[in-house]
Amino acid sequence: MMLQPFTYLLVNFCTIIICFVASFDRRIRFDRYLGTFLLSSTIVALPFILWDIVFTAKGVWWFNTDYTVGLDVAGLPIEEWLFFWCIPFACVFTYFCLDKFFDLRRTHSFNNLIVFITVVVCASVALIYPDRIYTLVTALTTLITVTFLHFMVKAEWLGQASFVFLILMLGFFPVNGVLTGFGLSSPIVNYNPDDFLGTRMLTIPIEDAVYGYSQFVLNIYFFKLLKSKYHEK
Repeated sequence: MMLQPFTYLLVNFCTIIICFVASFDRRIRFDRYLGTFLLSSTIVALPFILWDIVFTAKGVWWFNTDYTVGLDVAGLPIEEWLFFWCIPFACVFTYFCLDKFFDLRRTHSFNNLIVFITVVVCASVALIYPDRIYTLVTALTTLITVTFLHFMVKAEWLGQASFVFLILMLGFFPVNGVLTGFGLSSPIVNYNPDDFLGTRMLTIPIEDAVYGYSQFVLNIYFFKLLKSKYHEK
């Protein structure tokens, strides 16, 4: 019970600590890109945090303060703010390592298929469930994100990023599982049942995975963009 108020903070810490320490490994040296990561992740975090603030204010979701330290900023627990840098750090670091040590170029051939399926599914969901605000906004955000990356910036790595995201699901389940109540007496993050589909993977709303995918590929895009600008001249 003494650690209960630090639960969400510990989720963030456990997510990032191994990756952060490993980033200084001389074979990886991701530490050289920490500034670039902070800038790129902040660019991505800002609209997602705004989304979070609005949805929290409207009661689409809310946080169980039994599991937070009690410091709120703009209606969000400080742990929720940290989430938008801790989770992307682990994700971008994993992508960086897999890209560095393995040849994943074969996954590029799935770009068109991934985009086609994403566009069809997200557009259909948005049309069928316009009254479920979390479902609707998540579907539209993912649709716009994938369309932007594929058709506008010609991101040839989209298939590769999607493959890495599947691997990251191994970490997604325990992290989001705890946040949505797995192993706890009550969830840290609670959802209004009228605002999402209600389809869950264990305790995790399926929208969380789609939301996470959009956030992940945008982090990869801006990290690659700034990395090429500041480090690859």
